[in-house]
Amino acid sequence: MIIQSLLDTDLYKFTMMQVVLHQYPAAQVEYRFRCRTPDVDLVPLIGGIREELEKLCTLRFTEEELAYLAGLRFIDSDFVDFLGLFQLNAKYVTIEPSAKANGEIEIVIAGPWLHTIMFEVPLLAIVNELYFRATCPDVGLDEGRARLRAKIAMLRDTPGYENARIADYGTRRRFSRDWHEEMLGILRRELGAQLAGTSNVWFAMRQDLRPIGSMAHEYLQAFQSLGPRLRDSQTAALEAWAREYRGDLGIALSDVYGLEAFLRDFDMYFCKLFDGARHDSGDPIAWGDRVIAHYEANRVDPRTKTLVFSDSLDIPRVMTLYRHFAGRCLLSFGVGTNLTNDVGPQPLNIVIKMTRCNGQPVAKLSDSPGKSMGVEDPDYIAYLRRVFDLPPSAL
Repeated sequence: MIIQSLLDTDLYKFTMMQVVLHQYPAAQVEYRFRCRTPDVDLVPLIGGIREELEKLCTLRFTEEELAYLAGLRFIDSDFVDFLGLFQLNAKYVTIEPSAKANGEIEIVIAGPWLHTIMFEVPLLAIVNELYFRATCPDVGLDEGRARLRAKIAMLRDTPGYENARIADYGTRRRFSRDWHEEMLGILRRELGAQLAGTSNVWFAMRQDLRPIGSMAHEYLQAFQSLGPRLRDSQTAALEAWAREYRGDLGIALSDVYGLEAFLRDFDMYFCKLFDGARHDSGDPIAWGDRVIAHYEANRVDPRTKTLVFSDSLDIPRVMTLYRHFAGRCLLSFGVGTNLTNDVGPQPLNIVIKMTRCNGQPVAKLSDSPGKSMGVEDPDYIAYLRRVFDLPPSAL
């Protein structure tokens, strides 16, 4: 059984789910799977994915897990009570070979947002682990351990980077659950305070680490349907977040419509209200320079705000960004696949993204064209471009 706890997911699933429970419990959504790695045959895995899905749907939160969640300052008691009754239901998930007959698979999750939001991360972890079991059954972890210790030494032992801290963001694309847990234990022992925490709530509880996360793309995408009008959907999402958390969990995601559209909406009010912003596509140095200039233009000291970098980071990239921005703002780095799936074989680039909310298409148009989702509906994409004044490069 690959997933052994409903806590084995990213913190932002819980923080978004609490907003859904309190403010949008009737919302209906659809998610779709995509493998961005070319020439990968996932069809032989379908039976195994279905079996693991059925096992996932037998899990319930334990009393120990509920007590842990209740101890997080931003989790409300009524949400914990709801989670005490919560169980995933496989009826909301279909897994089939793609009609293209090219080795791709279709995973579609459709149903109430409140009851489907927890499928994404464990399903991606299941696909990854089954794939590597099937294609690399004899791969040991010695190579991964050696690579990990080289990364640790680079960050820990290079003068000038004593205050550079990283967090694990790699649950969705990990090589295996066991390697993920071992990797975090090594980081915890070897990096000490330079390990800021992990996005994975189960390992945060088991290894006494800080759980890290706020919002994901699906949250802002949903407001394309939930908001008062499309043009105001980004500000409506940020307002709803502020109503829920009253200043806590204040890292805003900046790339659902690209940086230009984000900065148009992220006015002085949001600059002062939110603790910072997260980068997840496009040139990170250009992004950070623009965000810092935006804070300054809105009479906010950027040294009091946190810039979070989380796009395909490795340790050399972390160090480059730290060197460029240190002293100009507060910094946080989320490293994913390069920590949890750098053991030898090429990692898979797989995602599950929201594609509809309340029957309406929703899309992500990031600053990295390959990371956009929802492009299957060209009419809707054209509409988004007009409404948010997006250049063609945003697609």
